[in-house]
Amino acid sequence: MMSTRRWLGTATAVLLVATMTSTVPSGAHAASANDVTTAVQQKLLAEAAVAADQAFRTADVADTRVNVTRKDGRAWAFGTAVLVAPQGEDLHPSGWLFVARQQRGGWQVAFEGEATFAELTAAAPVSVVAEQERDTFTAPKTMSANGDFRTGMRLPFTVGQSWILRGGPHGWSGSPRPFSSIDLYGGDERVLAVRAGTAYTMCKGWIRVVHDRGYATDYYHLWNNINVDGASVSAGTFLGNTGTDITCGGSASSRHVHLGLRQNSAYVAVATHNLGKWVPREGSTAYEGYALHGSTRVNVKGALYNYGALGFTEGIVDSNGGTSISRRSGPGTGYGVVGTIADGATAAVACSANGTTHTGRWGTTALWNRLTDGTWIPDAYHYTGAANPVNGWC
Repeated sequence: MMSTRRWLGTATAVLLVATMTSTVPSGAHAASANDVTTAVQQKLLAEAAVAADQAFRTADVADTRVNVTRKDGRAWAFGTAVLVAPQGEDLHPSGWLFVARQQRGGWQVAFEGEATFAELTAAAPVSVVAEQERDTFTAPKTMSANGDFRTGMRLPFTVGQSWILRGGPHGWSGSPRPFSSIDLYGGDERVLAVRAGTAYTMCKGWIRVVHDRGYATDYYHLWNNINVDGASVSAGTFLGNTGTDITCGGSASSRHVHLGLRQNSAYVAVATHNLGKWVPREGSTAYEGYALHGSTRVNVKGALYNYGALGFTEGIVDSNGGTSISRRSGPGTGYGVVGTIADGATAAVACSANGTTHTGRWGTTALWNRLTDGTWIPDAYHYTGAANPVNGWC
């Protein structure tokens, strides 16, 4: 474990950063300079040596987990690469998908999130990177993290069940930002994919699902997790059961799923995104906070009902403390009231237009949304996850 690492681990990591040679660090299995596992381990230790959390900086080969899941002769390889976290501490492992190509003098290794990763996955044979994966890995990063908060994701359990919010927004490894993660448990304890995507087993107890729109979700501490390598999964696919597994490090005092949100191959703040028609909000410190469904607030240790995914042209009515808002015949308060719509209701948007300005929980805007029944409500009281029209202008 990293808590008992030898001083030699630090020296090895620093040497690797400086030279990136093929020298096998102390404690590694004997391998030739052309061994892809050794090359990936070297890259992992280079990452560890400059990690923001100093607990990772003394990593040795024993603290790496490299799983080469696909190879094409001696030229190409693909798999997962993980830095194990110290057990018993409020940390979680760091992990990447990798692709590698053998060149004269050794292996060129790229981790997801690096520009070279997209280049190599585009060039790799289909026996190493499938067409479906290539389309995902090489897609342009047109979205910026925390720009458009629409996810199309449900909560990671059966729609219609309620689970306990064990921990509010916190970092993937506890206190460090961004607060990308929440902890959940309850119901039948079956952890399900929040949205369709491509699934990978990062290590025992840890599944990553890569979605569209640049998003990915991580699920840690699982028991009985599925073993997958680029398998297509649908929203609601079983991934494992809540558990306390810490095979790749960290701690878990009771069974739960540690759910992390990623975008563009990095963890991003989960707050203001939507999961199961709930919007997580940060507290003053890690693990605090709450979740909102319209004006309904659930604090840590409260139960979240899984309403299912919010559609990309839908919004949740948020009266900012009331019970309902007025529906009008046009985009502004100068138009007549034709009814009301309840706080927390899901309302589909047909198109949008500018009208009178209003201030709600999510800010001030003149945008109004025409609903599919022909009535209008102010966007200030209609959480869609985006500041701009979600279904075009009227």
